[in-house]
Amino acid sequence: MENKPPDAHIDRSHQLPSAGDSHKSKWQRPFMWIAVLLVFGIIFWLVLRHHGDSQSAAPSRRALGGSVTLTTATAQKGNIGVYLDAIGTVTPIYTDSITSEVTGLVSQVHYTEGQLVRKGQALIDIDARPFEAQLMQAEGTLERDTYVLEQAKMDLQRYRDAWAKNGIPKQTLDDQEKIVLQDQGTVKLDEGIVQYDKVQVAFCHITAPITGRVGLRLVDPGNVVQANGTNPLVVITEVQPITVIFTIAEDSLAQVQAQTRLKKKLTVEAFDRTQQTKIASGKLLTFDNQIDTTTGTVKMRASFDNKDDALFPNQFVNTKLLVKTLEGVTLIPTSTIQHNGQTAFVYLIQNNKAQIRNIKLGVADGGNTAVEGINPGDVIASSSFEKLQNNSPVVVTKQPQPATTSEGPVQ
Repeated sequence: MENKPPDAHIDRSHQLPSAGDSHKSKWQRPFMWIAVLLVFGIIFWLVLRHHGDSQSAAPSRRALGGSVTLTTATAQKGNIGVYLDAIGTVTPIYTDSITSEVTGLVSQVHYTEGQLVRKGQALIDIDARPFEAQLMQAEGTLERDTYVLEQAKMDLQRYRDAWAKNGIPKQTLDDQEKIVLQDQGTVKLDEGIVQYDKVQVAFCHITAPITGRVGLRLVDPGNVVQANGTNPLVVITEVQPITVIFTIAEDSLAQVQAQTRLKKKLTVEAFDRTQQTKIASGKLLTFDNQIDTTTGTVKMRASFDNKDDALFPNQFVNTKLLVKTLEGVTLIPTSTIQHNGQTAFVYLIQNNKAQIRNIKLGVADGGNTAVEGINPGDVIASSSFEKLQNNSPVVVTKQPQPATTSEGPVQ
């Protein structure tokens, strides 16, 4: 048998790499990663450059790409009011919670819930029979004591005649005079009791002390009510006229006082919660005599006729107090005003071009703003603000344009 060397059966393909091959592989890996990173870096730089070129070219394309189509508005000369806005609450002038002055059984309820009642109108009747009986007794006592007094006066006259003839002693005459005075006091006491009982009977018939609207029914026939109870029988609120109480800052009080000293009736307008719908117009009635130190505000009260019942007691409203009216100022729509930081400006349309014109803002009301810096009759842009630049060519149209932002271009 032939002898073979021990390593004759070893597969050379599974042998470990040599030291030279391992050293070569270690150098190849960093170069591969560097190449990959370079490729990604080049791609990222190309994307950023393309994006920057697009942004820088956008104004140029707008400037060179033709005219901007827009709508316009014309500055007008007019009047605008200076208003103080505040939050208010509708408050009735009078609110009466009527309670019973006597203890008794409710016999009738004359009003219906929510009814508008007049002053003196019957509301509730309480069974008056016990009080009428007491009144009758008092009247009887008064009648009896009145006749006793008349008899005492007759006796006094007889005693005077007898004393004139020395028929009786002086003491008898003096006693009779005092008896007459005592009977006069008794009669006066009886008259007071009769008057008191008449008042008690009158308390059994409750009438409206003011003209106003009644609330929900609080008692029913058959209920027993107590004199001077804490639970009201009916509540009446005056709704015509009605007032609104609102507050203004103490810093604004001086300009209001300046107008009231001139005997001017300042107008107050009430709006709904959204400040979109006008509810009623009234006049400033008065203001409080102290400033609230916790809030730095002062209360105002305005009066409204409220003939249509548009204002409801305890209703929340937004108020606008007209302090004065500026006359002959330049007015433009508020929506045409653009802002660049703290600077306000408009696009003035002249010779079919839009030119930036800085303005000074004044009072704003009702969608219009008083401004300085342009003249009445000037035409200004009212749309397409995102497309406009200084000296951009424009085409005026009457067709509505899409809504745009009010932020102007950076100068």
